[in-house]
Amino acid sequence: MFEHHTDPLLPSHRFIGRVLGFLALSAGVIGAALGIGVAGYHYFGGLPWIDALVNASMILGGMGPVDPITSHAGKLFASAYALFSGLLFIGAASLVLTPFVHRIMHKLHIEQD
Repeated sequence: MFEHHTDPLLPSHRFIGRVLGFLALSAGVIGAALGIGVAGYHYFGGLPWIDALVNASMILGGMGPVDPITSHAGKLFASAYALFSGLLFIGAASLVLTPFVHRIMHKLHIEQD
């Protein structure tokens, strides 16, 4: 997927394509996580679809829940989803930064012993 440290630096147009690919991958991961959150808030939290979307979006974005959850299953889901969302944010940010970090390391010819 990435060029070896002995290969020449990737041309700009191919690097931009790589960046866009990683952005799309990150967006897909976030979209899937949002879908999980919406379904969970709807089924476990008993919220209507639009309210489930708002709650899942707010949790995934790090803002916090909007509607109170009253069922035990809903509270357990909300807790697990909040922890999952925090880790997902770190993972998605890592995906976006990956091509840039690789390009810098490739440019500096950093080798791992």
